[in-house]
Amino acid sequence: MDAAGPVNLSTRFTRALNVRYPIVSAPMAFAAGGALAAAVSRAGGLGLIGGGYGEAAWLEEQFALTHGEPVGVGFITWSLHRSASLLSEVLKYHPRAVMLSFGDPRPFVDAIRGAGALLICQCQNMEHVEQALDVSADVVVAQGAEAGGHGALRGTVTLVPEAADFIAAYSPQTLLLAAGGIADGRGLAAALMLGADGVLVGTRLWASREALVAERHHLSMLAANGDDTLRTHVPDIVRQLPWPAEFTARIRRNAFTERWHGREQELAGHAAVEGPRYRQALAEGDPENAAVWFGEAAGLIQSIEPAAAIVEQMIGEATLQLQRHGGASLD
Repeated sequence: MDAAGPVNLSTRFTRALNVRYPIVSAPMAFAAGGALAAAVSRAGGLGLIGGGYGEAAWLEEQFALTHGEPVGVGFITWSLHRSASLLSEVLKYHPRAVMLSFGDPRPFVDAIRGAGALLICQCQNMEHVEQALDVSADVVVAQGAEAGGHGALRGTVTLVPEAADFIAAYSPQTLLLAAGGIADGRGLAAALMLGADGVLVGTRLWASREALVAERHHLSMLAANGDDTLRTHVPDIVRQLPWPAEFTARIRRNAFTERWHGREQELAGHAAVEGPRYRQALAEGDPENAAVWFGEAAGLIQSIEPAAAIVEQMIGEATLQLQRHGGASLD
């Protein structure tokens, strides 16, 4: 970057969406609200509100907080199946894109396209990528297991180029974003070199001032590294959420996981008692007795900063890496 300001990092994604930077904020349930999504879009990327498990009043409030910035929204697809009318309500806010993850997108494709929104499908393996191409997704997200929150088993460094090769062969117009463990410009540059057109960023933007995250949860992440997370079913069991077995949650290791990881059947039998305890700990911002939702990228993060500063830092570092090693064009 120079005195004239930051460069534009041009990829197929930025040109297709007419945005400045190939950075999309992950629609993290309960953490990615309207303020965060708007900040990322304002900074030159694309912000997504986390639709989570489908609370219409909360989504209305969050879209109001965007103050007209072009943002999108993401849903947990299997949960959206249980309240399909929610999609129609959200499409009234004219989201730039709708991201579907963790389930069959087919019932929602026509409504999304009819509203003029881009369809983003997040995928955790090649079967999911094939399903996304079958419904002509505009954007595929290849999410590696390093990611915080829910995911599966594939690693980012192998899943992204395999998805890139498959897309190039069978649907070359489809855009590809990489996700999982990408928290700085090195990760962005690496994703582009692996064949992605941009990145979906979760944990690094979870660690932003605009994210709806309890202060003690933020502090617990700053004290952690990537070894301090694990993949587990326990937060879903204690909340009695019917997540498909193929998906686990990456969260911080803490007193809650020490008590129950490996004792899932016992936890299921005590969920009526442990559920209220968990919800109280979550409401109090307790980082030891509730799930803290960040990924392996925690070890790359040393501070909680505004989302715009995070975006600019990632772009600045990525441009330096790409100037040295080649990749996307720099305008």
